[in-house]
Amino acid sequence: MTAHFAPAAGTPIQSPAPHAATMMHALVYHGPDRKAWEEVPKPVLIEDTDAIVRVDATTICGSDLHILKGDVREVTDGRILGHEAVGTVESVGKGVKNVKPGDRILISCITSCGSCAYCRKARYGQCLGGGGWILGHLIDGTQAEYVRVPFVDTSSYPVPAGVSDDVVLMLADILPTGYEVGVLNGHVQPGDVVAIVGAGPIGLSAIMGARLFSPSKIIAIDLSDSRLDAAKRFGADAVINNGRDDALAAVRKLTGGLGADVAIEAVGVPATFELAATLIRPGGHVANIGVHGKPASLHLEELWTKDVTITTGLVDTSSTPTLLRLTIGGQLDAARFVTHHFTMSEMMKAYDTFAHAADTGALKVVISAAATAAH
Repeated sequence: MTAHFAPAAGTPIQSPAPHAATMMHALVYHGPDRKAWEEVPKPVLIEDTDAIVRVDATTICGSDLHILKGDVREVTDGRILGHEAVGTVESVGKGVKNVKPGDRILISCITSCGSCAYCRKARYGQCLGGGGWILGHLIDGTQAEYVRVPFVDTSSYPVPAGVSDDVVLMLADILPTGYEVGVLNGHVQPGDVVAIVGAGPIGLSAIMGARLFSPSKIIAIDLSDSRLDAAKRFGADAVINNGRDDALAAVRKLTGGLGADVAIEAVGVPATFELAATLIRPGGHVANIGVHGKPASLHLEELWTKDVTITTGLVDTSSTPTLLRLTIGGQLDAARFVTHHFTMSEMMKAYDTFAHAADTGALKVVISAAATAAH
């Protein structure tokens, strides 16, 4: 039996320190332009359909940079960022049927309740049952050592044997977003001319997805020569630096004066959306992917007679199984997105590298729980 002694008079009674197993490190948002890699409580199961997942690899999205700029007002001080991860299931709620501890899973950027009217139409991004884009947005996200995954049965995918974390991680967000919100919403058809404004990771994903539909020409437009070089490697037939050249004149020259059949906006600032709208030919489609934090002008005085369709959208990730099959089969080279590797303890360095992509050449960075990482 252990003896217990009362503290001496006047000695302050201290609360016991949190047990190490109840704490973890995570990237926490503290308002515009403020973030920190800090110690926070480890997540716990809340709903019967939850899982607690140890994050093996995560990444940073352009949406995270928009959040840090203050563009996404729903994200509040104290939120753990991130909505993409590959991880190992640690525990599950009693209502989970298809996922068990020890499983390696891809955590989708979109959470699906699986039963609401939108989920039944595979419109998971518009989930009415508590899903949609919630990770790193409305609830704590994946840029952490552990994450709580709601509706894990319908919001994750088994990691195929022999497929690397780098490859699978690109299917959490970037590839479905470029494909669904850009290529499918833009109705890319064989023989089309596709102009993609923005040659960052999402623009490159749209190039990769568009190639599946055999367009006659893909034109990439960006201010960065390094990103335009990447666009060529990803399959662009022509590139335009719109910091030096008149993009509208160049696209018209390449299309006999008509403009593009499909214009995809992949940046998220007013100037790029407005440029995409000027590039479109009569009967064409403008597909907006970018996350916008400010109003953009829509020149209906020029567009109203042109039979132009403009689409917006949040990715549903309904295409993830198809893209995973294409990746495993070699039709999509997802690994080519990854340019830098970091460990979890280097999260702040990873953010700095990704945020200064024009200087660093970063496309996607992979942040791993491994003890070592190659840079």
